Amino acid sequence: MPVVTPQDLADLLGQDVQDDRARLIIAQAEALCRAVVTPLPQGAGAVVLSIAARTYANPQGLSAETIGPYQVQRPVTQAGLFLTRDERRSLRLMAGRGGAFTVDPTPAGAGPPPGYPGSWTTPWWYE
Repeated sequence: MPVVTPQDLADLLGQDVQDDRARLIIAQAEALCRAVVTPLPQGAGAVVLSIAARTYANPQGLSAETIGPYQVQRPVTQAGLFLTRDERRSLRLMAGRGGAFTVDPTPAGAGPPPGYPGSWTTPWWYE
């Protein structure tokens, strides 16, 4: 079951979409996301939809277009289906694989070292 439907893509773009083309792009976008995180976490549909919308709206990766007096410039990106660094990071965070963590190397049954003083309140050299 896809996490994004062609209707979701049409709603985001604000235009009708070709159903077969939209399904193909969505399936490929999901495959790219699964290459980063499997299974896809809840909320991954936003990333899939972002990839699909970018690819559907600008499959050639055009950076500028002029038609008569109308001109559009977009940031220069690569063409086709791809994940941005932020999209990869978002997928990992949604899956709980991001952020800081600590590792305690102390064995579970470890006690105080030999000769360790009995109390922190009174230094051992005062006893």
